Amino acid sequence: MNKTISNILLAFGLSVLVVTSLMVYRFDSEILPKAAVKKIGFITLGDINVPGWNSAHYNGIKTACEKLGIELVYRDNVPENTGDCPKAIEELSEAGVGMIFLCSYDYAAEVFDEVEEKYSHIDFVTNSGEAHARNLTAYFARMYQGRYLAGVLAGMRTKSNVIGYVAAIPNCEVCRGINAFTLGVRRTNPQARVVVAWTNYWEDPPREKELARRLIEEEGADLLTYHQDERAVADTAEELGVDFIGYNETLTGYSDHNLTSVICSWERFYENVIERYLKGELNSLSNNWIGLEQQAVGLSEYSPRVTQPMRLAVDKARQEMIDGKELVFSGEIYDLAGNIRCHPGETVSDNALLESMNWLVKGVEFLGEN
Repeated sequence: MNKTISNILLAFGLSVLVVTSLMVYRFDSEILPKAAVKKIGFITLGDINVPGWNSAHYNGIKTACEKLGIELVYRDNVPENTGDCPKAIEELSEAGVGMIFLCSYDYAAEVFDEVEEKYSHIDFVTNSGEAHARNLTAYFARMYQGRYLAGVLAGMRTKSNVIGYVAAIPNCEVCRGINAFTLGVRRTNPQARVVVAWTNYWEDPPREKELARRLIEEEGADLLTYHQDERAVADTAEELGVDFIGYNETLTGYSDHNLTSVICSWERFYENVIERYLKGELNSLSNNWIGLEQQAVGLSEYSPRVTQPMRLAVDKARQEMIDGKELVFSGEIYDLAGNIRCHPGETVSDNALLESMNWLVKGVEFLGEN
């Protein structure tokens, strides 16, 4: 009798073990990362052959893919909010990609509802820090660190104490850059004014040129910078003999009014992201940034107009950021309405920088407001 009971208990225990093992295996298989497909998609707003945002990103991801043995499938000239982005995603999905980079701000919002439902088999990467889903994560470079360094230089370089800034749209990314630049300017020149002019488009060269000219002729700006996909502001500054600081690419073919550019090593950036994808770690964080610490962000080669004392001042600010002594958005910071946004001894969090910096720091002005 006891032997029979023992056998029954043993058989029951083994069956429980088998069932439990099957359950554990099934659970584990569900949470294991998807096998990485070595074919990646890339969608961008403009022409990859036109110097600026689109070409810089394309060349960066192309180089990273070649280095890592990844096949790249791309679609360029895909305007936002027109229905073209969903079509491009469908094409890339049919091509068999395992991951898609959405390389313009509004793409994520446009396709958000389809990402998890229709394309659950694909991992998406966006540069819009406000959009998150199970298979959609934000990756970006800390371009604001380079903006801060450019501001440090601009504050020392300006003679009229008026610096013009042509900007696309007032979203978190653009506001973050304007704020960092202004804080850098005020570090070296508290009397300088940063005057912003909005185009309301990522790419509108005629409008960009018009506003650049107005900043110079109406506001007296003797130095310009910009947050636009192309270099129309640089062209206007060059034409009118005014100093300028570029964005997103190393500018060539200009005079020494081309002081420097805020740049990112997009090859390094994309290599970092793709490696995480291949390891199954892509969506482990909702927001992922790389910057000075990874040698991904900085300034391009200086013009001869940038003196040695200016270079040393910028180098000092750069090293302070690397050492953690200068975090750009730390200490007492007020917005334009006089509200305190960061208290003494505090630092604005990464999530706040990415998702809720829709305000501008005290000291920013706007074209035509005076």
